[in-house]
Amino acid sequence: MFSGLSALVVEGVQDEDEVIRVSARTRDDPVPCPACGAPTAKVHGLHGRTLVDVPVDGRRVVVSVRVRRLVCPVLGCPRQTFREQVPGLVERYQRRTPRLARQLGFVVKELAGRAGARLSRAWGCGISRSTALRLLTRLRTPPPCVPRVIGVDDFALKRRHRYATVIIDAETGERIDVLPDRTAPTLVTWLREHPGVEYVCRDGSATYAEAIRQALPEAVQVSDRWHLWSNLCGKVLAEVRSHAACWATAV
Repeated sequence: MFSGLSALVVEGVQDEDEVIRVSARTRDDPVPCPACGAPTAKVHGLHGRTLVDVPVDGRRVVVSVRVRRLVCPVLGCPRQTFREQVPGLVERYQRRTPRLARQLGFVVKELAGRAGARLSRAWGCGISRSTALRLLTRLRTPPPCVPRVIGVDDFALKRRHRYATVIIDAETGERIDVLPDRTAPTLVTWLREHPGVEYVCRDGSATYAEAIRQALPEAVQVSDRWHLWSNLCGKVLAEVRSHAACWATAV
């Protein structure tokens, strides 16, 4: 049940209705000094830490941990005393275990603030929407990977006033980057900084076409399906409207 706390010595577990409280302490093993690396087990004092772990049976799990403040055995070391940390479990300035933070990170990555906060309460480890957003901003951004086939299109930040360019993976639909405008120099710079693109799916914009020719002369430009159908429907509708008088006389 508490396999994630195996690095600690669990001394007791109390059932408090909606909360399961675990009392634990760190082990008596020597710990290296963070400044000089010398191992030590000499205790200077004890401190208490309170952490929230993943819920059990839909109930909140609170872990009260007693950690040691140790004395560095090296004379002249800049860290004469230091508080021990348990990698992967007890980290500085954190009130949640890393595994709970990872699970909450998955939730807020998909649902963001308010929805992520509502789901966390149903899960048994409620957080506020502000905390959900802070967790979201702490998530590491995966390294960018430019695919072989990209899609380029513009969208309005403020209609008829300000536009930007979105670049996506045309095969998976995943967003790769957003450019601040829809000008050719901006797209040319981005394409030259991200080599490896072989196919570019775009709309009928002459600006994008020229930018792709300048940056990737060997790339194949493909018209995207949505704009093909939209342009075809527009032309057909215009043709039908131009013959509206003919349809009236035929009837």
